Amino acid sequence: MNIQLKKGVLELCVLSVLSKKDCYGYELVSEISKNILISDGTIYPILRRLTTEGYFTTYLQESQEGPPRKYYRLTELGYETKNKLEKEWLSFQNSVNNIILGGYDRE
Repeated sequence: MNIQLKKGVLELCVLSVLSKKDCYGYELVSEISKNILISDGTIYPILRRLTTEGYFTTYLQESQEGPPRKYYRLTELGYETKNKLEKEWLSFQNSVNNIILGGYDRE
């Protein structure tokens, strides 16, 4: 998949996964990777930026497999932004589908 296209939707993917459950970074990468091939290095900068912008809070939780894990939890602003981006994505997706599947208006 084109890297620019992928980057444009990863923020929505991160917000969508975190709207269902709190996750630590690697868990989030694993969840998204079930559908889109990504690496850790792609997600962590997004997590840092969105945390700074107030979309997440973070907390540490002990792990049986090593050091404590940093979990991300959506804030109210995060939920609002996810809902807004989701509506924009669905509208955009419908428009693109109309064009590529031939359903656009012809003059």
